[in-house]
Amino acid sequence: MTAKILIVEDEPAIRQIVAMTMSHEGFKTIEVDDVTGATESLATVLPDLIILDWMMPGLTGLEFTKRIKKSRRTKHIPIILLTAKSQESDKVAALNSGADDYITKPFSAAELVARVKAVLRRVNVSSDREVLNVGNIKVDLKSRRAFCEGDKLNLSPLEFKLLEFFVNHPERVFTRTQLLDQVWGTSTFIEDRTVDVHIRRLRKVLSRHECSDYIQTVRGSGYLFTETVA
Repeated sequence: MTAKILIVEDEPAIRQIVAMTMSHEGFKTIEVDDVTGATESLATVLPDLIILDWMMPGLTGLEFTKRIKKSRRTKHIPIILLTAKSQESDKVAALNSGADDYITKPFSAAELVARVKAVLRRVNVSSDREVLNVGNIKVDLKSRRAFCEGDKLNLSPLEFKLLEFFVNHPERVFTRTQLLDQVWGTSTFIEDRTVDVHIRRLRKVLSRHECSDYIQTVRGSGYLFTETVA
């Protein structure tokens, strides 16, 4: 089935380039120029992915992303943010808002296509199962909630994505670079230390429910998610 992509961009030239690029790759596109148009479109058609400009008049793309991810009806839709902002703090803010990827302007058509396909692949792999279980940890992909021994974990969108990836790939060691590629989807723009920061945050949440030992540091290699305590 052909994926539908909602393009939300207030600059006509950029919106047209993105739409033409996506159409050339065989995707169906829906074009709007602001958050109001996007809200009206989402009320009638749920796309498979949203390409969303950060800086727009009225509500910003960042705030709109948070709104989308809070809605039970739309929170499953992956989002790629487009922006001229290039500071690491901006990229982290974008991903923490619930965005699945982040592309800085100017960008090439090839990069955009690669990012879109990568995000859709990750979503499709995850959607094969609705509930993931490793030991006492359960990740409900449909409700976007995670539990440890039945207790709900209070996770940010990015922490949820990180835990989802680990539970999807238990008993395997991943380097920081691999985690950036698979979870953040933007290793070119985010530093390796960002992984360590979010691993610590995830462990802190898990430790409140005595599940922090599931994430183990493999010295010189990276991180391992396992139910077998070393």
